[in-house]
Amino acid sequence: MRRRRLLGLAALALSPLAVRAQAGIRVEVWKDPNCGCCEDWVRHLTGRGFQVRIHDSGNSAARGRLGIPAALASCHTALVGGYAIEGHVPAAAIHRLLRERPAAIGLAVPGMPVGSPGMDGPLYGGRKDAYAVLLVGRDGGTRVFQSYPGS
Repeated sequence: MRRRRLLGLAALALSPLAVRAQAGIRVEVWKDPNCGCCEDWVRHLTGRGFQVRIHDSGNSAARGRLGIPAALASCHTALVGGYAIEGHVPAAAIHRLLRERPAAIGLAVPGMPVGSPGMDGPLYGGRKDAYAVLLVGRDGGTRVFQSYPGS
């Protein structure tokens, strides 16, 4: 009986209902007020259930305060669930981060890879470059957390 209940709970955790239950996860984003790709990334997050609060004050100070190394810089920085998010990190990777809760500063997609969320509009003609989402350790070191192939 206990095993059946645990299996039922595991199935529920993977269901679309569980994704909806996660809806409303708060994200704070620091960005330039004139950055269109940042706005597109915010739309990507809100379309996947996140509640986003935007600070149009630039992101350099936030990046430094949250512990993201300058070498991993991108055009926006966020904070979600105690983790820093730097750049065009897909919502799926953020959900995975919040599910797994590794001992880390957060995630980063350095630069602005074409095809990543926010860098995937019609302007790019469907182009998708390969890129990696990096897990930023507490020591500032990184490892690949999730890879996204190009097309």
